[in-house]
Amino acid sequence: MLCLALRIRQFSQARLFSSFSPSASALATMVETVEPKSKAKSKPTPNPSQSHPKDEAYLESIKQKRINLFESIKNEQQLMRLNIGGDPIKVTLTDGTMKEGKKWVTTPLDIAKEISKSLGSNALISQVNGVLWDMCRPLEGDCVIKLFTFESDEGRDTFWHSSAHILGQSLEMEYGCRLCIGPCTTRGEGFYYDAFYGDLGLNEDHFKEIEAGAIKAAAVEIINELPEDKTITVYRCGPLVDLCRGPHIPNTSFVKAFACLKASSAYWRGKKERESLQRVYGISYPDSKRLKEYLTKLEEAKKYDHRVLGLKQELFFFQALSPGSCFFLPHGTRIYNKLVEFIRAQYRARGYEEVLTPNMYNMQLWETSGHAANYKENMFVFEVEKQEFGLKPMNCPGHCLIFDHRVRSYRGELLSHNLTFLG
Repeated sequence: MLCLALRIRQFSQARLFSSFSPSASALATMVETVEPKSKAKSKPTPNPSQSHPKDEAYLESIKQKRINLFESIKNEQQLMRLNIGGDPIKVTLTDGTMKEGKKWVTTPLDIAKEISKSLGSNALISQVNGVLWDMCRPLEGDCVIKLFTFESDEGRDTFWHSSAHILGQSLEMEYGCRLCIGPCTTRGEGFYYDAFYGDLGLNEDHFKEIEAGAIKAAAVEIINELPEDKTITVYRCGPLVDLCRGPHIPNTSFVKAFACLKASSAYWRGKKERESLQRVYGISYPDSKRLKEYLTKLEEAKKYDHRVLGLKQELFFFQALSPGSCFFLPHGTRIYNKLVEFIRAQYRARGYEEVLTPNMYNMQLWETSGHAANYKENMFVFEVEKQEFGLKPMNCPGHCLIFDHRVRSYRGELLSHNLTFLG
């Protein structure tokens, strides 16, 4: 299946997001930089202008290699399209309006420009027959099309997904890291990128360098796990060629404001027994005003952080000797008790009765309920008299034991039980 998402055009201050569908072997060659455990063959050479070592020789060699392969296969697909395109197609808009187009030639961007100059300048992504579609990816036949700007969920998700690629390019060029995955935080705000940095630990001191690289500007394991008949796409953003399902914004000139928010640790594929990675979170907008408003909102939110207010008002505090647990002080305990009273009143008003169940159970219960199979690594598990026990992650299995403790008739009333946690 052909999937060239962008035509070749030159931009003086913007980079294209180009994509195509290569073979798995060619793709593995292009993204061989991503394996977290992979090591560069040449020794890292410190850059005197930076405080961290970077394998410049490795970066230069792999950069040109993957770009050349990308451009070569892309040109082949373009030539192929010239031979099969040109037949007339009908493009239906959401309001029922019909537009004429050409198969494998007309793109959603062409349709947007035909509708209005403003839409052509602001449309970020389209939907073709219910499938999200790059603005510059040619249409393959008669279709119903919908266009999205930054003001829509689809537009923002795509904008932030593309911004993650810009972040990835900056991280790779700035630190020589091995990129892993970089999605948007769907229906959230912003994006992140996981990467393997070796011994380098990122913090806020590095953010200015990363942001500067972003403004200028997948893994072999994942590929091997894809079904053989799966269409695989890669996108190019400047020197970065990345495995990605897409779609993306037409080019990086849409991203005019960019900021790094925080850095944290993560595990490859979310598995703690795998390689330790670092995750950089970011946010971006089509203009600096919106970015400034967002950052101001974050600063205001910090003033109302419950952890800060709890200390200032002497309501509660947290202690490292009991991580994640709250110590309620006298004033905080009053509020806690008021909330419990309110909840109990709601139980009675809604026909529920209270029960109390233990906090600790033999693991046999969690094996029966399925918690052990799915969540054991995240449960507090310990041994008592050569038997394995676990603290309860939820109430339902305990309530099931209450229901099971005596014989009940199917004519009996349904139990409406709820559990109140008492300190």
